Amino acid sequence: MEGDGVARIPRHVAIVMDGNGRWAQQRNLPRHAGHKAGVKSVRTSVEESVRHGIEVLTLFAFSSENWKRPAGEVSLLMDLFMVALQREVKRLKRNNVRLRIIGDRSAFSDKLQQRIAAAEAETAENDGLVLQIAANYGGRWDIVQSVRHLAARVASGELTAERISEAVISSGLSFSDLPDPDLFIRTGGEQRISNFMLWQSAYTELFFTDAYWPDFDARAYAAALDFFAARQRRFGMLEEQLSSATPNPPDSTD
Repeated sequence: MEGDGVARIPRHVAIVMDGNGRWAQQRNLPRHAGHKAGVKSVRTSVEESVRHGIEVLTLFAFSSENWKRPAGEVSLLMDLFMVALQREVKRLKRNNVRLRIIGDRSAFSDKLQQRIAAAEAETAENDGLVLQIAANYGGRWDIVQSVRHLAARVASGELTAERISEAVISSGLSFSDLPDPDLFIRTGGEQRISNFMLWQSAYTELFFTDAYWPDFDARAYAAALDFFAARQRRFGMLEEQLSSATPNPPDSTD
């Protein structure tokens, strides 16, 4: 039912998986224990997304700013990423989930880049849920990449500045072939976007929870989906203007 401006199930859910370190510290455990515990919540989120018929799930695993963390923690995160790719890819393939990694891979080791490419190739034929892992990703980086591409096209004469539109800029961003996120979830009690999909989140519904990521279970995910189902998405229009189909976000703000 979408005639009242309400989309009951989001097509695309994006999650900032925050609070792993604090979850571990509360239990007198090293921070990396929280990151390991969070893998279970990743599995739960994937399973629940499949069960609810969500098309795309994007998880913010490692931001371009996370390199500023202590070298030991960064190294452990890279090791965990490698192990997770090796262990989870068969599960994803079995459940018809397609894996995509978005972000700047050039900073990763050759071994990790090869593992990423192999995992994507192994699930490339799946046509169910698209699971995107944002790794060494930043919203500003994403926009810069698009602008650089457009600048090169203008310099070559392929494109004129007058023809640059929102749609043209969007076409150069990560996952431009997929819908923008409908629902943004952040765990861990913080209430900010933290440079995550800045352009694509212009009309995204924002849901914040105090639960740390390792505690984000099926019930917590359901609460976020219930929040979304209750939202009326007007995209700048008045309530009485809403038609039988949910409109695309316009250029103006609401």
